[in-house]
Amino acid sequence: MPKDPVYIIKASGERELWDEAKLVYSLRAAKASDDLTREIVAHVEQDLRDGMRTTDIYHHAFELLKRTNPPVAAEYSLKRALMQLGPSGFPFEKFIAEILAAEGYRTSTGVIVSGECVEHEVDVVAEKSTERIMVEAKYHNQPETKSDVKVALYVHARFEDIKKRLGHSAAGMGVFTKAWLITNTSFTTQAIQYANCAGLALTGWNYPKGHTLQDLVQRTQTHPITSLTSLSEHHKNELLQSGVVLCKDIIRDPSMLTKMGMNKSAIANVVTEGQSLCPII
Repeated sequence: MPKDPVYIIKASGERELWDEAKLVYSLRAAKASDDLTREIVAHVEQDLRDGMRTTDIYHHAFELLKRTNPPVAAEYSLKRALMQLGPSGFPFEKFIAEILAAEGYRTSTGVIVSGECVEHEVDVVAEKSTERIMVEAKYHNQPETKSDVKVALYVHARFEDIKKRLGHSAAGMGVFTKAWLITNTSFTTQAIQYANCAGLALTGWNYPKGHTLQDLVQRTQTHPITSLTSLSEHHKNELLQSGVVLCKDIIRDPSMLTKMGMNKSAIANVVTEGQSLCPII
């Protein structure tokens, strides 16, 4: 820990007192060992200075992890990897559908559903047993952007409009049982307060505790291809444009990398990292 107080600058521009515990938490969440965590923290604090940006601290830690333990580096960069599922947001919708499919749901994306007042395009429809869920996948490309109460109100209003229309059908056939707002960043306090009151399910990068988006990805091993440190940005974008979002897809079919012009050595590195990050049983 630095001897004198050190203030760092967050992505929002806000100054905050350096807190080692936050770096420790993010490293442990990325499955770094205690020894590796101590090593990374010591390296970062050695170069820490007042006014340093959180993005610089992240890149410092990431580069150290990339050299020593690529799978942990990939886990550590997961939040930023999700930011790369853009800019349209459609890859994020497909990614959410893949997570829910791994949880046993039948999923479809971009479904047009008539409401009582207007038609709605539902990002993901997830069905399992008696559940039929309307999922709104809210993608943001900046970490400081939060889904606020207006987003929660919008999703709940769409749900009620669709529910009202479908409730008029025979025995309420096809009616949604709940609405679920999933984002790759976080929620404002008001959004959480409204959702809890209205019965709207929320999942964000760090909410709710124990069932966050990070928890879901790690539990289902549905890491996006953008997590892979051995893939170039060009190749990541090319794969996303062709509809490939999961690193598991590459492990199952590495030939797609050959078609992109990658050599055998580079492909072997990608597959090895992918197998370490999300092994296929």
